[in-house]
Amino acid sequence: MSGVNEIRSTFLDYFKKNGHEIVPSSPLVPRNDPTLMFTNAGMVQFKNVFTGLEQRPYTTASTAQKCVRAGGKHNDLDNVGYTARHHTFFEMLGNFSFGDYFKERAIELAWNLITKEFGLDAKRLLVTVYHTDDDAFNLWKKIAGLSDDRIIRIATSDNFWAMGDTGPCGPCSEIFYDHGDHIWGGPPGSPEEDGDRFIEIWNLVFMQFEQITKEQRVDLPRPSIDTGMGLERVAAVLQGKHDNYDIDLFRALIEASEEATGVKAEGEHRASHRVIADHLRSSAFLIADGVLPSNEGRGYVLRRIMRRAMRHAQLLGAKEPLMWKLLPALIQQMGRAYPELVRAEALTSETLKLEETRFRKTLERGLSLLNDATSDLHKGDSLDGETAFKLYDTYGFPLDLTQDALRARGIGVDISSFTDAMERQKAEARSHWTGSGDKATETIWFELKEKLGATEFLGYDTETAEGVIQAIVKDGVAVESASAGDKVQIVVNQTPFYGESGGQMGDTGMIASDHGKLTVGDTQKKGEGLFVHSSEVSEGKIKVGDAVVLTVDHNRRSRLRANHSATHLLHEALREVLGTHVAQKGSLVAPERLRFDVSHPKPMSAEELKVVEEMANEIVLQNSPVTTRLMSVDDAIAEGAMALFGEKYGDEVRVVSMGQGVRGAKSGKPYSVELCGGTHVSATGQIGLVRILGESAVGAGVRRIEAVTGESARDYLAEQDDRVKSLASTLKVQAADVVSRVEALMDERRKLERELADAKRKLAMGGGQGGSADAVREVNGVKFLGKPVSGVDPKDLKGLADEAKVSLGSGVVALIGVSEDGKASAVVAVTEDLTGRFSAVDLVRVASAALGGKGGGGRPDMAQAGGPDGAKADEAIEAIAAALAG
Repeated sequence: MSGVNEIRSTFLDYFKKNGHEIVPSSPLVPRNDPTLMFTNAGMVQFKNVFTGLEQRPYTTASTAQKCVRAGGKHNDLDNVGYTARHHTFFEMLGNFSFGDYFKERAIELAWNLITKEFGLDAKRLLVTVYHTDDDAFNLWKKIAGLSDDRIIRIATSDNFWAMGDTGPCGPCSEIFYDHGDHIWGGPPGSPEEDGDRFIEIWNLVFMQFEQITKEQRVDLPRPSIDTGMGLERVAAVLQGKHDNYDIDLFRALIEASEEATGVKAEGEHRASHRVIADHLRSSAFLIADGVLPSNEGRGYVLRRIMRRAMRHAQLLGAKEPLMWKLLPALIQQMGRAYPELVRAEALTSETLKLEETRFRKTLERGLSLLNDATSDLHKGDSLDGETAFKLYDTYGFPLDLTQDALRARGIGVDISSFTDAMERQKAEARSHWTGSGDKATETIWFELKEKLGATEFLGYDTETAEGVIQAIVKDGVAVESASAGDKVQIVVNQTPFYGESGGQMGDTGMIASDHGKLTVGDTQKKGEGLFVHSSEVSEGKIKVGDAVVLTVDHNRRSRLRANHSATHLLHEALREVLGTHVAQKGSLVAPERLRFDVSHPKPMSAEELKVVEEMANEIVLQNSPVTTRLMSVDDAIAEGAMALFGEKYGDEVRVVSMGQGVRGAKSGKPYSVELCGGTHVSATGQIGLVRILGESAVGAGVRRIEAVTGESARDYLAEQDDRVKSLASTLKVQAADVVSRVEALMDERRKLERELADAKRKLAMGGGQGGSADAVREVNGVKFLGKPVSGVDPKDLKGLADEAKVSLGSGVVALIGVSEDGKASAVVAVTEDLTGRFSAVDLVRVASAALGGKGGGGRPDMAQAGGPDGAKADEAIEAIAAALAG
């Protein structure tokens, strides 16, 4: 038993047999400690259990926890590759007791594991205890049989652990392994303790006190245990190695690096291979846990790690991107224990390849400029900060890379003048920031972004996280605190809340501290990277510096995710049905519905909408995974990804893919592939159902689609079903017969309407004789039928006039219809034989004038006009008669 995977499983199996719950490793981005950049110890995920804020269904646990120390207070980056035991990524094996067992059982479990299960020679082991911890001293003698000289009392803080200035704390007991007198070094506490002979392999923390104030410490009511054993260190011991990089795991990665570069890990190249092997692990695990390279926060640390490894790949002579080629070797070694590596393989591979491709261009240009700038410098000299800043600001060559490149030559960098140059640039940027109107109010966000840096967004894979309030803005002014009833805007260092962009509405939810609560009504992005939570203090008081728990409204976020993913499916379906000219022109992703506008020159038919909906739901029913990759914009578009309207893209973009095409050109291929920074479902089945409500015109060549998904779609269909059932009940038919019954009723109604119109016409014209005898007179030798009519639709007047003409044979007909609101419509018809003498257009204009109107138009044989005064219908008839009389 000596392989890393076997050691890890043996450790966990041992504690499982001894009644411990085996808890999976928590992510590298801590959700419950906003003060940490990365998870750096096994106890991080149990912090709230130790403090009593959280209850778990177990009182003892064991983990193999992935850890990163490469930023902030715990930063081992610069030493990696040059020492035997420094790593950016490492695994911490641990066992924990939350008020269950204490010192005696912890010591017994540890001693039995390392001497019996692992089989280490007890003669090579020694331990340390805190100088006042007589209990631990005596227990080691009793359980392990160690002599007094092999139990070393340490009076420094190295053997006393504390969670912070206040809170749980307690003495430690460390287990050391003696590699032998052929290696220089002395035991802990001796003048030679910094040597490599005695190596700490396990630390047992006896959490037995609570620090109330700096001076006051009390006993914990339920003392607890927290231990940590470095897997790489104990593997080196068990494999008979003194150097962590000689264990099987690292040998496999270094051998893959040797094979890919053709350069042996010897001499001057030894450190480069080690850097690549270590940094590959941290890069891959960070990407798998949702961290992507950027110029801010965790993303910047990841970029530093990646680029440091890529710089060493260049030193080894690699002509093409190297890191992504080594990923399969890492997954082969660690993928079984950490399946997230396998799940994120595509994203990790793309990210490594993209970053190294882009970095190689920066590196080539930067190194050339750096060589020119330092050609006159010698060992012990320093590069001036102005030049270092120019390399950074103008050519994108980071300071840490400049330092690393000069390290081998023994040349430093004047950090002070570099910082001065940076501050001058910021001052210049501030002086150029101008705004007017609404934009003037944005100045505060620019200033806060400069002061605080960008907000870390954690919301792609969590809806709850801890953060620290960095700024409170009330009425456009930064304040230190706010109380119940105040409406404020909150900035925290990290957040799971999505800020509105790309059509997706911002998240809502709750923010809570120990002393106050806020209700978040909206989240917006401001100042190029700040996530601003528009909130109202609902309870207590909050202040800058408060640690808070941020909780996104889960139900609302779930509906937003479903609607956002549905827009992608509908977008692709529209392109399939209508053509590739379709492009999104705007969107709204709200919790209850979705809306997006697309380019299309004409209305969509009901059949087209039906097919679009069917195609989207085919992908929903696949329940296929929704995957995300990081790529350059150009590469993404070259691979067929579509960019969404309104989204601002940087050099690197998230490419969201979902579904497998089942028909047409997409059959057997990825269905929807789009550039998108929004939140999405993890599988298409979570959309539930897509239902298109309709489409309409927005402007020339732009159509608007409105739809609902999931619960809203089901509610909509349920309401439609209720309407059908109610209609069926009213019609006294089965629901399936409603359509045919309604069609029959409509036919019957149309028939009755025709009959009614005929009856009205006949009544209006005097009982169906085509005209009444008393209405016909002779004027200027011409038969003239002039008659006001009521109850006749204006559109039917021409038909009545035609019938009257036929009845007259030769003559002029004038009909004035009066509506219920008192307005009048006039129609004049002239038989064909008289159009040479009289024009219907001239005559109807005479009538219109009498009715208080203007104009009128038509043909010489038939014309129509109107007027506002129907009471003058008789006067209009007489005016036409007078016109006929000449």
